[in-house]
Amino acid sequence: MLNLIRLREQAEYPDGRASTGAEAYGAYSDLSAPVFQALGGKIIWRGGHELTMVGPRSETWDIAFIAEHPSVQVFLDMMRNETYRDAMKHRQAGVLDSQLVRFASKESGLSFAG
Repeated sequence: MLNLIRLREQAEYPDGRASTGAEAYGAYSDLSAPVFQALGGKIIWRGGHELTMVGPRSETWDIAFIAEHPSVQVFLDMMRNETYRDAMKHRQAGVLDSQLVRFASKESGLSFAG
């Protein structure tokens, strides 16, 4: 699953606590990672924005990574996990915008079309 994350400068918690978007997302990550890993998930690529070659130059992402889940069902199990759901309050507070796109794996090739 391709994850593109744009963080808020300041987190927006319902209770008004002070935190940056990066700190809130870090709290989400710390709490959710054990659930993700216990269900067989792993991060297979992580990167940071350098340059937009094609697309809106204003559309940048603070965090980009590809997460691998053993199956769609495992991803759904993670989303239903109580610990993971509790961690989501930090993600919601810290993230301004995101795109999560699931792709089916295909065999690697030497050309762009496969």
